[in-house]
Amino acid sequence: MRGIGTFEVRHKDLLGRIGSLETKSGSLKTPHMFPVVNPSVQPVSPREIKEIGFDALMVNAYILKKAFREEVLRKGIHEFLSFDGIVATDSGAYQALVYGKVEVSPEEIVKFQEAVGTDMGVILDVPTGYEEDRGRAKWTVEETLRRAELSLKVLDRMDVLWMGPIQGGIHLDLVKLCAEEMGKKPFHVYAIGSPTQIMENYLFDKLVDMILTAKMNLPLNKPLHLFGAGHPFMFALAVACGCDLFDSAAYAIFARKGKYLTEGGTFSLEELEYFPCSCEVCSSYSPKEVRSFEKLKREGLLARHNLSVCLEEIKRVKQAIVDGRLWELLEAKARAHPSLLSALRKLSEYKLFLEKHSPTIKKKGVFFFGSEGLSRPEIVRHKIRLKENYAKPKGSEVLVLLPAPKEKPFHKSPEVVKILAGVGREPRVHLCFYATPFGLVPMELSDVYPLSQTEAAPLDKESLEASMKEASAFILKQKYPKVLLIRPIDENFSALERMCVKNCVKAGSELKVLRAKDAWGERTLKRVVKAIEGLIASAPSGNRLPTGAREKREE
Repeated sequence: MRGIGTFEVRHKDLLGRIGSLETKSGSLKTPHMFPVVNPSVQPVSPREIKEIGFDALMVNAYILKKAFREEVLRKGIHEFLSFDGIVATDSGAYQALVYGKVEVSPEEIVKFQEAVGTDMGVILDVPTGYEEDRGRAKWTVEETLRRAELSLKVLDRMDVLWMGPIQGGIHLDLVKLCAEEMGKKPFHVYAIGSPTQIMENYLFDKLVDMILTAKMNLPLNKPLHLFGAGHPFMFALAVACGCDLFDSAAYAIFARKGKYLTEGGTFSLEELEYFPCSCEVCSSYSPKEVRSFEKLKREGLLARHNLSVCLEEIKRVKQAIVDGRLWELLEAKARAHPSLLSALRKLSEYKLFLEKHSPTIKKKGVFFFGSEGLSRPEIVRHKIRLKENYAKPKGSEVLVLLPAPKEKPFHKSPEVVKILAGVGREPRVHLCFYATPFGLVPMELSDVYPLSQTEAAPLDKESLEASMKEASAFILKQKYPKVLLIRPIDENFSALERMCVKNCVKAGSELKVLRAKDAWGERTLKRVVKAIEGLIASAPSGNRLPTGAREKREE
């Protein structure tokens, strides 16, 4: 059996991980949402939560200490809750954020958590409110770090896992500082503190900044927890950013307000004619029937549904990780709300970090829908490697730039085969393809994963411009004596011609341009072969590079 606190990762995609964290009460499978329970007001019992499918839950240790201290100390937390799974306890820091203070010291609350037999505990940190000025935010970071030291000194039990919260709020330099310092301390799990107000206001782009700033400055071999994340429509985003765990009482809070959660948003029970779900609740009752029940029963049924849809979404995220399709899931979720689309676009600022820690080989290919996908790791990785590691084939003198054919891999496309046959597979000719999501694709790489395993929608303007920039930059870096550009007669490709002219001048390459209405038509293919033959004839092996670009056009 693995030791308590061991975190083992089985599958990865983006920064999302499927893993297991060992606790004294069993193995916690990640990603996981802890349903937060309140023994005073609980529409679904802990036993029922376990039956729905949650093996771990969270309860507020501060509330337990104030309202149930003697009973929970006598019984232990598992017996008190009638829950035989994993129990995590929070410290009451959120109550301090809401009410201004809590009547307990950092040392008292961690000792209480040990005494009741929690599996995972949280120190009493100081949350950084969303509207805190920098001075106050800096104090919350310093005080949280001070309390972490105090708490660690008084701990006795070796079988409890402890979370170290990261504060700083929207002040990213303070988040970075807190993560660096907290990461030096021997916590089993780290946690993003005080994001609730940001999530309540749908500021998911700021949430991305907070999570990834912390993630980039914490030990990557430890799980990361996101406090207060309980709506299923943002689970994919949280996991993709590197969160392994999250907790929330949203399932119950929304139920008390008559709200019905779905993977794409929230509905009022009053406005529903049909339940878009097949969980036990939604299969047993209609919205009209649920509305007719007395308040407590209605809340209980809504809470059960809300938990079920959360669990369903966690499973959906896990399967996306296994399939290597977490980015595709992110893009689908981004259309559920404009703020999620903003968050997806924010990921572009962290694309190098995502690329570095995302798998290079996956079970399935890539779906490319639009310019947001330019930041996905597979595309970023190809562009980096092409720029930093690629060298043109030895002896190649004529670069032929062609728009991407429909059939993949490109070198097996019937039209490409005709061109190669027409020039006798001349080794001095090098075919490369543009107008692809990956920018430029040299022919000899066209069947390398994921270049030939990608299905792409027609490129939008931004994606096409990015591809054309990559193609023209390739000319400047590789410096072929001769360049043949085949481009469609389309205003969208005029910029490519201008960029190629400019970079051929800089590289000292001769440029010939063929424009065609049908870039892959039979007549165009014959013109391409003829143009290649002409360029070969005028540039025998060993010729020096021309001193400047001469542009030739053929209509």
